[in-house]
Amino acid sequence: MKKRFIPILATGAGIVALLIGSNSAFAAANGAELAQKNGCMACHSLDKKVLGPAFKDVAKKYKGNADAVAMLSKKIKDGSSGVWGAIPMPPNGPKVSDADIKVLAEWVLASN
Repeated sequence: MKKRFIPILATGAGIVALLIGSNSAFAAANGAELAQKNGCMACHSLDKKVLGPAFKDVAKKYKGNADAVAMLSKKIKDGSSGVWGAIPMPPNGPKVSDADIKVLAEWVLASN
């Protein structure tokens, strides 16, 4: 009986570890949906400048920056101006949760 239970338990633990440890996969799967839901696509697109920069350009600019997720999350939450031109990005913190902001930042940074 233990031989049957241990593999099932190990498999269950492996699945839980995979789900907890794969924030990047979660961001990729849900980032586009969150961007649409929260109005990000009104000013941004994946591959060309609209009012704000293309997400691919943002990813390229911050590639290799270890603090990029935290920095971009703060910009999404608090707003930003002057980095990509004269048009400021309004703060999104009041309407978007911190967890969703982090998913959005990870998704944008993976857009390269």
